[in-house]
Amino acid sequence: MGMHKGPSDYSHDSIPTTGILITNLGTPDDPTPAAVRRYLKEFLWDPRVVEIPRPVWWLILHAIVLTARPRKSAHAYTKIWSDDGSPLMAFSKRQRDALQKSLETRIKGPVKVALGMRYGNPSIASALEELHAGNTRQILVFPLYPQHSAATTASTLDAVATTLQKWRQVPDLRLIAQYHDQPGYIGAVANSIRHFWDRHVKPERLLFSFHGMPRRTLLAGDPYHCQCQKTARLVAEQLGLDNDEWSVAFQSLFGREEWLRPYANETLEQLGKQGLKSVHVVCPGFSVDCLETLEEMALQNKEVFQQAGGGDYRYIPALNDDPEHISALTDIVMQNIAGWPGIDVWDADAVRLEAEQCSRRAAAMGAEH
Repeated sequence: MGMHKGPSDYSHDSIPTTGILITNLGTPDDPTPAAVRRYLKEFLWDPRVVEIPRPVWWLILHAIVLTARPRKSAHAYTKIWSDDGSPLMAFSKRQRDALQKSLETRIKGPVKVALGMRYGNPSIASALEELHAGNTRQILVFPLYPQHSAATTASTLDAVATTLQKWRQVPDLRLIAQYHDQPGYIGAVANSIRHFWDRHVKPERLLFSFHGMPRRTLLAGDPYHCQCQKTARLVAEQLGLDNDEWSVAFQSLFGREEWLRPYANETLEQLGKQGLKSVHVVCPGFSVDCLETLEEMALQNKEVFQQAGGGDYRYIPALNDDPEHISALTDIVMQNIAGWPGIDVWDADAVRLEAEQCSRRAAAMGAEH
């Protein structure tokens, strides 16, 4: 029989903490071909991401994808890299810190927010170990993907489960599987657009661009496509837009099979050919700005639109660590941890006394801690 242990020794007199694990997709450590190759190898080998039989996909991945794509992607990363590193990582760390401060004002007992990336560093395993070291007995897993997809949210839970297989004491566990229609999130997206339009003239067309997925995932029952459509509709309703003032498209295509349509680049090319004077693009499927928003949508597709004859093109930034976004995330967390011990009522003296009594009882029974 195998011995299952946690990443730190258990102590009978420790005070329990509520843990919040926020996660995102991840990023290479550096904007170099070698670092990008390591990242892509981990990302694209996940069977949740690429649902091709493993032997066939192994040959394609190593013989074709990982020979050409890393250098191209590394070049794209250099365009958006800053002194703080990858924008996705920098903004995610700010989200973690802001959410920690926000929750400390709402939760009565000790709380710890940790950040883990599905691929790359810091890993989900390392974030869970960080929570375990702080005596976290209850963990809320919060993948920052508003719309649910097997390739994102479900894959995150896979990684969590893999780590917990090695733990002797498994914590109480809850998962936020989606928040695509939560009022606070919808309001934050709508207000970010309003604030942008306060500084820039309202465009002829607002394009909601979401990360693409193979069309077969929709046919297999993945709710992602429908949830993207609902998010866009709810935001458009809050903005009071007519149907001809907004549309939905899908970006970041990969491979040769058909993906969710319409494609963002083709849509923008068509709008350019129609001679639209202005288009603004927002990506409410991304909680932080990253390669797909800052390089693909803000730069690449601007060229597509304008070279086709279009006029002014602007990208509306992701919510990132905007205070209204952090407030919305805080509300979602509070809704999902309701009822857990130490959340609503916290008596520090009583908790310490219980911990001391637990330690004495354990010592009387011969325990070392």
